[in-house]
Amino acid sequence: MRDKVMQRWSTYEPFFVALGDKKVADIVITHHAKMRYADRIEPAHSDDDHIAAWLWECLKQDRITPYYRNEQDVYLIDEDLVVVAEFSELEGEYDIAGNPLHKMIVVTFLGRMSETIELRDLKSYYSWLRHSRRMTLVKNSRKHK
Repeated sequence: MRDKVMQRWSTYEPFFVALGDKKVADIVITHHAKMRYADRIEPAHSDDDHIAAWLWECLKQDRITPYYRNEQDVYLIDEDLVVVAEFSELEGEYDIAGNPLHKMIVVTFLGRMSETIELRDLKSYYSWLRHSRRMTLVKNSRKHK
């Protein structure tokens, strides 16, 4: 998913977009992220190419920001949509200064904060999820005895 549009001939156009300290040159959508996008965001346009093109435009327009200041995995799009992404270096790909370029691997779309209020505080949301799952497991283990 690289931006191939150039303004003039014989000009160096960077084909990456900076996101924090990462230089994103490629976007990969996992199967799980594709399914979550179809369930929670837009069912009509849930193919990989559409999602990656939309994310690429969001990156270029600087609409993606970290969820927490020091968080590296969770991002907000338009201050509403919560996305989990990982980054890996692209082998043999460097910018003009010799810095490595990265591949953005979209793990999942958690949903919109405007629709799911629990997403406003992810730490307490995950804590609640772990607790509710643990309690379900405890209840199920009691039934087996």
